[in-house]
Amino acid sequence: METDRTAYLVKQAKIGDQAAFTELVELYSERIYNLALRILKNPDDAADILQETFLAVYEKIDSFDGRSNFFTWLYRIATNFALMKLRKEKRTIYTDQDMEEQFDDPEKMHIHEWQDLPLQDMLNDEFRRHLDEAIDRLPEIYRSVFVLRDLENMSIRETSHILGITESNVKIRLKRARVYMREELAHYMEEHIKGTPSK
Repeated sequence: METDRTAYLVKQAKIGDQAAFTELVELYSERIYNLALRILKNPDDAADILQETFLAVYEKIDSFDGRSNFFTWLYRIATNFALMKLRKEKRTIYTDQDMEEQFDDPEKMHIHEWQDLPLQDMLNDEFRRHLDEAIDRLPEIYRSVFVLRDLENMSIRETSHILGITESNVKIRLKRARVYMREELAHYMEEHIKGTPSK
């Protein structure tokens, strides 16, 4: 939620208050950096996106009309920069049609079922490494939705505004992203289950 303090800082920054803008940077830098890192998986690239984002905000803040949440506007700028960088470096470009054919056709897919595991097992370093690798392989148009919704805990509506797509599209892409992630992690989960001692 937008705080009164944030609203005040934005108002002041729009009229050229440098101290107010600096405070906004301090308030949101860590979250913007972490967002970029989750999308790009590279600390140097994330640092570049952080710098580019706040440079763009500095140049465009007078055009922020307040109709959307400032944080949503900020996230949209950062996400767009991160996705542009990702597209420049991406070797394989997946489309909605590619994913629809792969994950919405019952004849072409087999969904692995995972047994319930203790939460602490799901949060260990090895699992996190496999999770990060799976996110890195997630096609770009699904990675952004997955990161915003499942890792950043943004709402469907906020994700829709940030990415400039409909809420229905967010739901569809999130569903496919989750299926993709489950399939990508299936081998690790199966091996983990086999290696878990019987109680």
